[in-house]
Amino acid sequence: MSMAQTRITLASGIELDVVDAGPRDAPALIFLHGFPESHRTWRHQIAHLSGRYRCIAPDQRGYRGSSKPQDVASYTPDKLIGDVFQLADALGVGTFTIVGHDWGGAIAWGTALMGQLNGRVTRAVIANAPHPVGFSRLVWTNRHQRESSQYMRVFRDVANDQLIRDFGLAGMLMKGFEGREMGEDKIEPAEREQLTREWENRDAAFAMINWYRASPLYVPAMDEPYEMPADKAPPVLPPLTIPTLVIWALEDLALPPENLDGLADMVPNMTLVEVPDCGHFVPWEAPGAVNAALDEFLGRTE
Repeated sequence: MSMAQTRITLASGIELDVVDAGPRDAPALIFLHGFPESHRTWRHQIAHLSGRYRCIAPDQRGYRGSSKPQDVASYTPDKLIGDVFQLADALGVGTFTIVGHDWGGAIAWGTALMGQLNGRVTRAVIANAPHPVGFSRLVWTNRHQRESSQYMRVFRDVANDQLIRDFGLAGMLMKGFEGREMGEDKIEPAEREQLTREWENRDAAFAMINWYRASPLYVPAMDEPYEMPADKAPPVLPPLTIPTLVIWALEDLALPPENLDGLADMVPNMTLVEVPDCGHFVPWEAPGAVNAALDEFLGRTE
């Protein structure tokens, strides 16, 4: 399915390439992709839902043809969350359901927490993206999670920038995930070819890495203590009380299922759907399971 994109200019001046499919008067779903992908993360969900919902899926700031400022400060979470609300404004969307995977899921958590306050976000769907509070604790206390997150230290180290200049994003990925299975063998060849081509763009590669460099999250080295220092305590966030669907693929090498521990306390209105035998990229690795979970949740909470 080819998904036509529209160029949308936000109030900030940032321009995003956006899929806007489905009836304009239907309930709006805004889909946020993760690293290192694009709006196409959600291709199966948009095809499945756009008959009944207005499906809006940007290439986020820094990705593909969207604006790619090169400074790290342009990628702090407040700006990425701001893009979502400004995109809704630009498209005339009042209230919406936020849907996110991976980094898009991290921004979806923030968008949902802010959107429950201003009344604009009515529901949230999170796929394999850790809650900001739980995750910042887990990288300190859980060896598995800390080990799985060492690639972030590689991405943040400017000593590795020459790899991007020489080889595009692929150079950084090879160093960050050395000897680790990333799950690309599950992607269709045409999708892989397209992604690999996109990773050649040096400006996009630096912009994608800036998402990691601008994040306040601290990832300790393997030899740092296994307890959380007082000055690295996680942010204090209110509970997320809107209806929230969390979809978690259980074979995610970067984000083990321990990320679900204690989540129900922070998200009291949570529906959890676990997807066994599936790796990190659940929207396209297990589209049937994800679509079924979305149908059930969206139908019940309409």
